[in-house]
Amino acid sequence: MSTASSSPAQRVAARLALRGDLLDFTGPPEWGAIESPAVRYRPDHWLLIEGGRIVGAQPAAQTPDASWRQVDHAGKLLMPGFIDTHVHSPQIDVIASYGTALLDWLETYTFPAEMRFADPHEAEAGAARFLDALLASGTTSAVVFPTVHKVSADKLFAGAQARGMRLITGKVLMDRHAPDGLRDDVPLAEADCIDLIDRWHGKDRLAYAVTVRFAPTSTPEQLVMAGKLCAAYPSIYMQTHVAENRDEVAWVRELFPEARSYLDVYARAGLMHSRSVLAHGIWLDDNDRAVIRETGAQIAHSPSSNLFLGSGLFDWRAAIEGGAAVSVASDVGGGTGLSMQRTLADAYKVQAMAGQRLTAWKALHAATLGSAEALHLEDEIGSLEIGRTADVCVWEWAVGPVATRRHEVATALHEKVFAWLTLSDERNLKAAYVAGIDRLATA
Repeated sequence: MSTASSSPAQRVAARLALRGDLLDFTGPPEWGAIESPAVRYRPDHWLLIEGGRIVGAQPAAQTPDASWRQVDHAGKLLMPGFIDTHVHSPQIDVIASYGTALLDWLETYTFPAEMRFADPHEAEAGAARFLDALLASGTTSAVVFPTVHKVSADKLFAGAQARGMRLITGKVLMDRHAPDGLRDDVPLAEADCIDLIDRWHGKDRLAYAVTVRFAPTSTPEQLVMAGKLCAAYPSIYMQTHVAENRDEVAWVRELFPEARSYLDVYARAGLMHSRSVLAHGIWLDDNDRAVIRETGAQIAHSPSSNLFLGSGLFDWRAAIEGGAAVSVASDVGGGTGLSMQRTLADAYKVQAMAGQRLTAWKALHAATLGSAEALHLEDEIGSLEIGRTADVCVWEWAVGPVATRRHEVATALHEKVFAWLTLSDERNLKAAYVAGIDRLATA
């Protein structure tokens, strides 16, 4: 794994040509359709990159001239880097923790781990560890929860900037129902947010997100302050959790009896808008989905976490039929890894429990172009379209005897891609280009 620094050989070439099987999307695939005009598959093509941006594609028979540095990935799959829309950077330390549901899991495992990030050295080391782990899984962009400590967000921004990554994050807001060392207060939190916004939002490929942990850990006064920040800085994001677990939903009802629903708590505080990222959203009703549709917010579906913590089964089809955008997230601490393929394979299983079939196209679109569109970043990331930043990952179609045999006997394109999606993981990743630089290359 490369560090933030890079050797001259790793720095972006003026003109770079990558050969491989190009797969991306030009729009949203239809639910359940294994043949879709939204799928763009260009086998054995050169992807042309200049100055860190995609400038074209051409069949492999049309070999680029000597002005292009050619990297031959023939026989491998080239896709846009994955976009993880909800992931906790400090929670690598508590992944695979046994035996608790959401609220007990927070108290037993998560909060103690997050306290360590008050230390600047741990915050910097943790940010580097997390960002490199993302890249090693083929995720080149993410919406991230650090901790309540300002320094944790600061180091995360700095680490992403050094790696050239698109990252959205912000200091976590939490002024109650949390242990000593993990609480802030309204005036200090507001000042910290404003300082971080001024220093990082819009700088290079970074954006700020007002980050409400979840409704129970913020007082009404803090939620109002968060809403005012969103109004004062219209281009920033908002991220939080909503309706993940039934006990959590009941607790919110006790704490906010005036609200119609859990989601309504955020709506009343001015936190529902087109840049709001709502993690989980399992226990929502039709009225909640209507609010999400009307405000343009998105649900960050976290299937691995939902299964591992026993939180519930998200109804993806009901969400999109209600007009909500659905992206995909690893969550990581509550989940089982950063691999987006494993996450999407779990999403398939969740939908199968409801009698639905999630296609490879719908799944992969949600982790690439669909996420980019929900984040209003489709002009930068999420596809292999001309003009996009060259965040491109190179994958082996198959690793190991089982996957190799499955790939050999698969015939139709969807069958091949679905088998790859189900059987692959970070072992299949051969290169992860971020703005044209392979961040997996050794220094």
